[in-house]
Amino acid sequence: MKIGIVDTTFARVNMGSIAVDELKKHASVGIERVTVPGIKDLPVACKKLIEERKCDIVMALGMPGGKEKDRMCAHEASMGLITCQLMTNTHIVEVFVHEDEAKDDRELAWLAESRTREHAENAIKMVLHPKDLTRQAGTGQRQGFPDAGPAR
Repeated sequence: MKIGIVDTTFARVNMGSIAVDELKKHASVGIERVTVPGIKDLPVACKKLIEERKCDIVMALGMPGGKEKDRMCAHEASMGLITCQLMTNTHIVEVFVHEDEAKDDRELAWLAESRTREHAENAIKMVLHPKDLTRQAGTGQRQGFPDAGPAR
């Protein structure tokens, strides 16, 4: 079992290191990490981890800025990640933390760490313990912020 991690130098938090730390806490798996400049570089790096380094699942970590141009770039990167998943028949867990989701740098750092750790657990569940996710279906899970809970 091998999990790929792709992070960016554009991010203001070292999300890749956080992901590696969390993965090591929950499973004994191989980890392949690559860092690219920005979020639009994520799709090809993920595809290379899947095809060339034989990763079973990949986490794509990025931190788009808070401007409209950044939201557009994040959408383009997301579309590229979806295309990569379809081309390789392999899941890519997209972990984006938009700078405008937080009120200040302290909250931004907290959100990036929390969301990254929760998605690292999700990546492990997806490949090693999929029934754990089935048990959580419909429970309003959120990564980073508090869970929404089920609708009643």
